[in-house]
Amino acid sequence: MSAEEIFDVVNELDEVTGQAPRREVHAHGWWHRAVHVLVFNHQGEVFLQKRSMKKDTAAGKWDSSSSGHLDTGEDYDVAAVRELREELGLSVKSAPLRLFKLAACRETGWEFCWVYRCESAGPFVLHPDEIETGAWFAPAAVTRWVTERPEDFASAFVLLWQRLAAAPG
Repeated sequence: MSAEEIFDVVNELDEVTGQAPRREVHAHGWWHRAVHVLVFNHQGEVFLQKRSMKKDTAAGKWDSSSSGHLDTGEDYDVAAVRELREELGLSVKSAPLRLFKLAACRETGWEFCWVYRCESAGPFVLHPDEIETGAWFAPAAVTRWVTERPEDFASAFVLLWQRLAAAPG
């Protein structure tokens, strides 16, 4: 997590219009791109991470199994694979299953976000600068927790979980 990371800035159609340093993108609320990956085990539980207190946004909040910004020129699928490896030490041969895309809004931090799903039982090697801890949860328990205490979670996670929980099937 470097202050000098460069992000693609995008328009309302998620088309690249330029590049800018991370701090400027966040300071100005410019639209940019991110991924969220939900990792489920064979029992159907989802692994959630508690973000490190070193994070510049949503520090100490619970979040997706793995999430992060796209690097300049990177596509969503490549970023999902990279974030799994960097944050959880999980190597996957191909991009996880795409579930849905969230439009950039206040709750996502002005990020267009593709949400992915994959299966793994771990064990994971958590990146200490990114993740304080992590745990497995039954989806119904996460739904109750998000409903009762949304402040415990990163705002983008609340939005994506509500959409996931409302999906048929």
